Amino acid sequence: MTKTFWKALGPGIIWAGAAVGVSHLVQSTRAGANYGFSLVGIVILANILKYPFFEYGPRYAASTGESLVHGYYRLGKWGLYLFLFLTIATMFTIQAAVTAVTTGLVENLFPNVFPSFVWTIVLLSVCLFIILLGKYRTLDRLMKVVIVVLSVSTIVSVIAAAGKGFNPNPQFAKNFEWSITDIAFLIALVGWMPSAIDISVWNSVWTVAKMKQTGYKPTLKEVKTDFNIGYIGTAILSVCFLSLGAFIMYGTGNGFPQSGVEFSNTLIKLYTKSIGQWAYYFIAIAALATMFSTTLTVLDAYPRVLKPTTELLFPQINPNKRNGYINFVWLTILLSGTIMVIFIFSGKMKMLVDIATTFSFITAPVLGYLNFKVVRGRNIKEEYRPGRLMVILSWTGIISLSGFAVYFLIWSCFK
Repeated sequence: MTKTFWKALGPGIIWAGAAVGVSHLVQSTRAGANYGFSLVGIVILANILKYPFFEYGPRYAASTGESLVHGYYRLGKWGLYLFLFLTIATMFTIQAAVTAVTTGLVENLFPNVFPSFVWTIVLLSVCLFIILLGKYRTLDRLMKVVIVVLSVSTIVSVIAAAGKGFNPNPQFAKNFEWSITDIAFLIALVGWMPSAIDISVWNSVWTVAKMKQTGYKPTLKEVKTDFNIGYIGTAILSVCFLSLGAFIMYGTGNGFPQSGVEFSNTLIKLYTKSIGQWAYYFIAIAALATMFSTTLTVLDAYPRVLKPTTELLFPQINPNKRNGYINFVWLTILLSGTIMVIFIFSGKMKMLVDIATTFSFITAPVLGYLNFKVVRGRNIKEEYRPGRLMVILSWTGIISLSGFAVYFLIWSCFK
């Protein structure tokens, strides 16, 4: 790797920090616990089909020096209005889902200190303080440490669990069937596998921020390498989490509870059953750090993308107040909506996660198409445009995701 590559490294790691959260710790682990290795092919396929739409974020930013938000605006105001609508429709449940899981881990590590709702307020307040204090540089450094710790812990746990063999009790072992319950879970699993496509926009913003921070404009190869490190790593971890659930919980008759605290306790026990009780607090801290990083990243990202969206769509806003005022407004809206959703779904963390991931599944083909259209725009340099393989993969992903989304909506109406 060249010296200049290290100046480009960062956004892909932050992307991984946002992706490796609920989708991996919760949904992938549940997939293995409920169905063994039946869904491993679906997990791998979802990572492949969504790859282009995530990769187009840093690709566009490297070519133009601007985020996908500006790319949507270049399509016409309709593109940015559509993005704004989809973002507002999903951001409260997404932020609430990752915050609820993080709160459960905090309560599991520090039991009987505060009620859940108080921990939620404390957690969001700490995240807000970090964002306002350190901004991009703090986020950049934090992600690199957290991802390494979690990755090593998970891989070691999977290897240890595999060494004990795969011996599910036939009485409780269940294969995936196209039943109402199984289809609903499949949709929720794929919705955030490896993550919601919204993160592609965030990644383009982080890439622009990185270029401003370092004063260096990376090449397409450097940007793709940075992104691929994060993406391939999250894909491997998704299979690892599924395997952990399959090796330890599948065929035991035990499932994950709805409560965030009980869910977190069950999740951490998956690790300790593999590598020993001595690792309980080590794993608990690693899992908490992972989910905290995701909560922090999501809270940081939405105002980052909604600020330029607002400025482009509503230029009449007083330019002297734009910088702090717009961020403050969106942060306030996001925090208020998140707290309200968490309050409504109190004690039903698993249901909240499924709702959030299902919403993301339905919006995925729309955002994927927008990204595909933007990255082939006239303002993109020829060498930065996707090649034939990426074009084919993009259309395959758009058609597949659209087909499943339509099928799910029809199935939901007539089930």
